[in-house]
Amino acid sequence: MTTELLRAIMEIAVRMVRSGAEINRVEDSICRICAAYGATRTDIFATTSNLIVSVEDADGEVYTHTRRILSTGTDIERLDRLNALARSITATCPSATTIREELEALSSRDHRYPTAVYILGCGIIAGAFCLFFGGREWVELLVAFAVGALSGVGLKLTERLSVNRIVARFLCSFIGSFLAVAVFRLHWMGTVDNVIIGNIMVLIPGVGLTNSIRDLFIGDTITAILRLIEAILLTIAIACGYVAAALLMGGVSV
Repeated sequence: MTTELLRAIMEIAVRMVRSGAEINRVEDSICRICAAYGATRTDIFATTSNLIVSVEDADGEVYTHTRRILSTGTDIERLDRLNALARSITATCPSATTIREELEALSSRDHRYPTAVYILGCGIIAGAFCLFFGGREWVELLVAFAVGALSGVGLKLTERLSVNRIVARFLCSFIGSFLAVAVFRLHWMGTVDNVIIGNIMVLIPGVGLTNSIRDLFIGDTITAILRLIEAILLTIAIACGYVAAALLMGGVSV
């Protein structure tokens, strides 16, 4: 075990967390890799925002490394490739240089949907939920689609500008609700509720809430609480954005 090797292993772990991996999966991967390189003891403290690893090798040397994680998301495809890489490293024990080359190769193969596809998807989701919750007028569906697509633009823009996720959700919810109510005030559609619900469903942190429950059942209580708090704060921000827009427009009742 060397410092350079531990840094390469930590890079794999950090990318796994950023891709939405369970904390116990990350810890298990690190332990298995370190054991394959002859570590006699591996101690890990991992959350969605921090990784601390201490490794003791057969010679009694102790190596410790800490990494701060600033953002997380969900990328199942990347996570699958990282998991396969971790298994391959455990089986073959390549050098630190080889591991970094493999990570660079994985990064070059990362698949990202074009921004236009992402925005179109947000619009379709908003329109579909508008229909699901009772929307029947074609104007409602068109407005829901437009507002959802605009929310997608807002999410992408705030992501590129590194805007806080809570603030980003508030702004997207506020602007989307404001526009929906504005169209309603023009009497172009009979109700606005379904349009707003469709827009909110684009922003709601469903994956974050699901992951927090998953971590809770696994036993990673700290990570579960952190993810749950983040999901709750995002939900509150979305609700506040809607309320602020409704108050500014004088309510949404007919």
